[in-house]
Amino acid sequence: MNNLNSILIEGNLVRDPLFRSTVKGTPLCTFSLASNRFFKQDSGLEKEVGFFEVETWSKLAESCYNLGHKGRGVRVVGRLKQDRWIGTDGKPRSKVTIVAEHVEFRPDFKKEEESIPGSTVMDDTFSGIPVEEEEILEPVSF
Repeated sequence: MNNLNSILIEGNLVRDPLFRSTVKGTPLCTFSLASNRFFKQDSGLEKEVGFFEVETWSKLAESCYNLGHKGRGVRVVGRLKQDRWIGTDGKPRSKVTIVAEHVEFRPDFKKEEESIPGSTVMDDTFSGIPVEEEEILEPVSF
């Protein structure tokens, strides 16, 4: 029996995306996402904010780096990944990260002259990403 590991989350970018490449040259883009949750408690409406780290790879990473900026709304579909290590103090540490497989950016109204109405949809199958022929990269196996 296969286990299910899937997440869908919406929120806003906390900072501009960071872009780098692995030693083998695979593009990697990381960004932080803040997601708000509202709920009733006692006589008022309460707000809870969660902060999540997201990583994207290959062509999806390049697109997220080019289109994302602090404050922009985003929807991410992906899976959870847990990294574990022993800290310098000898204690075990862990961190959960979202590995994005599909990313949608909400319309960006701050740069109306550059943006196209509607949202930008991206996923790791390269569908919905406008690219010029010289920018196309070969798929990379991990």
